Amino acid sequence: MHLFSRSWTALRTAVAELPDEDFARPSGCAGWLVRDLVCHLIIDAQDVLITLVTPADTEPTRDAVTYWDIVGAPTGEDPLDALTVRLASAYEEPWLLRFHLDDVGSAAGRAAALADPSVRVGTRGEVLTTGDYLSAYVLEWTLHHLDLIAHLPDAAEPPAEGLARSRELLERIAGTAFPRSFSDKDALLIGTGRRAPTAAETAELGESASGLPLSLG
Repeated sequence: MHLFSRSWTALRTAVAELPDEDFARPSGCAGWLVRDLVCHLIIDAQDVLITLVTPADTEPTRDAVTYWDIVGAPTGEDPLDALTVRLASAYEEPWLLRFHLDDVGSAAGRAAALADPSVRVGTRGEVLTTGDYLSAYVLEWTLHHLDLIAHLPDAAEPPAEGLARSRELLERIAGTAFPRSFSDKDALLIGTGRRAPTAAETAELGESASGLPLSLG
């Protein structure tokens, strides 16, 4: 719960501090500008709010690790991705995106802080405890924070503890540990295909390199 709040607050703060011109720069999400990514974060915040008020009375079917599915690499043809781009362009001015993210995002943060981690909630046709659901989102916020600053060298990075927890989750999803020489940030970038490994990094990965990158959905 603490890491959810810390990671989400850091990501929203990074967006709030962006100059207007940075919204038109590329993000780390293939085919998306920073403004498109920020629009996606607004949708994510809405999903968090919806899930936290969708109680379930059956046994959990997923946890913070199995919440994630391994999906095909993005092709740019997904209709929801295309909708996000069109919606982002409709905002026209960066301040509108900042305002909406702050408004909905703050509400999602408050709802998470008030939530009982043992309560079961339903999302995407599955059931999780609230604690597991919010833990899964630490990985979401951390990866998207890295996406946000991919081409913005002066922007603040994700919290170190969020990077460490996200690496742990990704290693459990992958079923293998990344080399200890990899920083948490590099493990996440390479593990999810956001950066290609160097020849030396590929050699360190050994047989596990054949199973990478992982596209999570």
